[in-house]
Amino acid sequence: MRDGPPARWGDPTSSRDRTPDRRLGLGRETSGAVSRCRTFTWEVLVDWGWLPAFDEEHQAAADDVLLVVSELVANACLHAGGPTELSLHHLYRPREAVRVEVADLSPRLPVPRLAGRAAQLGQPGGHGLRIVAVVARRWGSLPTSTGKRVWAEVGAEGPGEQTPPDPGTAR
Repeated sequence: MRDGPPARWGDPTSSRDRTPDRRLGLGRETSGAVSRCRTFTWEVLVDWGWLPAFDEEHQAAADDVLLVVSELVANACLHAGGPTELSLHHLYRPREAVRVEVADLSPRLPVPRLAGRAAQLGQPGGHGLRIVAVVARRWGSLPTSTGKRVWAEVGAEGPGEQTPPDPGTAR
C-alpha cells in the first residue's frame, strides 16, 4: 500500500500505483489463501482509488470485489486443489470495473449448483458461484493449457446501468 492522499474513484491524477493489471502468485497453497488474496485485493483497491470509497454505492462495489475474490479463491481451494494465481484487471470501458481472475490446475470447469439443491453430505460449500452470479456484472471460466481461469467483473453502477452478459458466459 502507498502513502498519500486518498484518490477519488477513477482519478487519473492520483499518485497511487494505477497499474491496470496486478497479479499475486499463490503456488497452489490453500492454507490462508483466501486471507492473502483479500489483503492483496484490498491494497490494490486502495492503489486504484476504489478505497476509501467516497459514497455508499462505491463502498458496496469495493465490498463486492472482495466478496467475489473470497468466493472464487475458496472454490479453487475446495474443488480444484488450490489457486495458482489471482489476477486483478482495472477496466475502464464501457464502465469502470474490476475483473477478478483465479487460475488453478484443474481442467474441470465450474458448474453452479441449482437453486434448492443441498450440498452433498460431507461436502463443503455449494453456493459460492450463485453468490458470484448475484454480485458480478458477468462471470465465466476459460480453459487454459494448464487448467482454467474463473473470472468475474464487478463495478459500481446506478439503477438501470447493468451491463448485459456476453453470450456464452455462465451468467
